[in-house]
Amino acid sequence: MTENGAFDPARYQEPKTIQRVLHTARTIAVVGLSGNELRASHFVGYYLKRHGYRVIPVNPREPEILGEKSYASLGEIPVPVDVVNVFRAPDALPGIARDAVAIGATSLWCQFGVVNAEGARIAEDAGLTVVMDLCLKIEHARYLGRMHWLGFNTHRITSVRTGLQ
Repeated sequence: MTENGAFDPARYQEPKTIQRVLHTARTIAVVGLSGNELRASHFVGYYLKRHGYRVIPVNPREPEILGEKSYASLGEIPVPVDVVNVFRAPDALPGIARDAVAIGATSLWCQFGVVNAEGARIAEDAGLTVVMDLCLKIEHARYLGRMHWLGFNTHRITSVRTGLQ
């Protein structure tokens, strides 16, 4: 909370915490992973898989995504999960946090815009590391990839389009 009582997700964006999660994670359950290649969740899942993480899709509408069996809920996953990466509306976060605690995950990572104080509190109270309002792919590229070599370590992402050539 800030001085005026508002929730401040910046508390959950500590660089050393982010780096520790990235270095120790091996299995990542992506809640809301889409089979649509044009969706951000699909691109992030593809990137993580390509960089050696085991990606487990959690999406009740898809039987398989990225060549992996998709599960309807976190509770159905039969293997230990290190990170629960959330691509869902902020209102869904408290329930997802409870499920992440129940399966013994070590971290709860909430993508851009997935900000919910109650969800963060639930996970934190159970001992999970919480990262909020950041993209796992971007942070991986920043700290473990080559993004910083190109000068993109500016905390901004942009895509300038010049139109059709």
